[in-house]
Amino acid sequence: MAEKKGTSLFENGLIWFGAAVSVAEIITGTYFAPIGFEKGLLAIVIGHIIGCFLLFLAGYIGGQTRKSAMETVKMSFGEKGGLLFSVLNIVQLLGWTGIMIYDGAVAANGLFSAGHPIWCLVIGALIVLWILIGIKNLGKLNTIAMGALFILTIILGYVIFSNSHIIGSIDGALSFGAAIELSIAMPLSWLPLISDYTREAEEPIKATAVSAIVYGVVSCFMYIIGMSAALFTGESDIAAMMLKAGLGIAGLVIIVLSTVTTTFLDALSAGISAESISLKINGKWIAVAAAVIGTVAAIIFPMDDITEFLYFIGSVFAPMIAVQITMFFILKKDCGASTFSVPNLIVWFIGFIIYRLFMQVDLPLGSTLPAMLITMAICYGVNRLLAGKKTENQA
Repeated sequence: MAEKKGTSLFENGLIWFGAAVSVAEIITGTYFAPIGFEKGLLAIVIGHIIGCFLLFLAGYIGGQTRKSAMETVKMSFGEKGGLLFSVLNIVQLLGWTGIMIYDGAVAANGLFSAGHPIWCLVIGALIVLWILIGIKNLGKLNTIAMGALFILTIILGYVIFSNSHIIGSIDGALSFGAAIELSIAMPLSWLPLISDYTREAEEPIKATAVSAIVYGVVSCFMYIIGMSAALFTGESDIAAMMLKAGLGIAGLVIIVLSTVTTTFLDALSAGISAESISLKINGKWIAVAAAVIGTVAAIIFPMDDITEFLYFIGSVFAPMIAVQITMFFILKKDCGASTFSVPNLIVWFIGFIIYRLFMQVDLPLGSTLPAMLITMAICYGVNRLLAGKKTENQA
């Protein structure tokens, strides 16, 4: 029997290019307009360097161990303790699926008025189609889709950056630290997903690096497009931006295709996370269910402002990866054989509280980095202390 072939570096790059090219990324970029282009650009770059480094570390763990994202979490929190994060991850992925479909439908409807529910159904149906085809079977279809998106986003960027009427800033309140936090938040939201794809790569470590770099560069570009377009048009409506940029049908293709290629990963990983809860679960059909639920939610609920959702993701998953980094890279300890790693779950909860407290303070580099460093220090200290006591008892 032929050995199962993993995904190539090129295929991993395509996956994360598709993840970065999204309406949600462009919309998040518009939030940076109040601090002006220069400060906004600096915040976007700094935030993505921090966020994508963390993304690389998370993917490295999965690539090295050949485990899915939620299976790697069990290595730090125990077999049953990791289920908490599987459930939280499914919740955030359902949220992302709904938000992505909602944003895509609103933007598409602004370009071609067929009705918001109709566009939700069209986008949802295409996501289901992508899931049923499967990430390993998309092949040329994915390459063509990514090629089209690349060309269209370059055109969009050229139209925006070649315009000389960019204003200094627009009305709104945003500090530099909060801007960095918003920049970190998007790559941070992919932390509980990246290992789902790097674990199957032919060269997992190189694939992780390619994934993080491709996502980081393209995501920065999407943020910058959103910020620049808001400064150029003086508004944050993506459909209005594209109309003013002269992109009609091309803009519609960008919106629909980018929504599908990004949201497909969210729904697919919801299925993979569900499989980590029980081996009896069929991940593909859970992914389809996630797409359906997200579509219904996008039709029913308003999802215009996602900043609080992004901060919630940061407060949950930043301390989680802080514990994982400490256990895997520093302490080199695996708790996967235990049912619950109570100390690490307590440390995570402390990290969650620290993150939420730091959000009340305007820190120069945002909440994520200081909250993670403190969480890592606590995790290291607690585990070394417990190891020392265990040694004393054995003696």
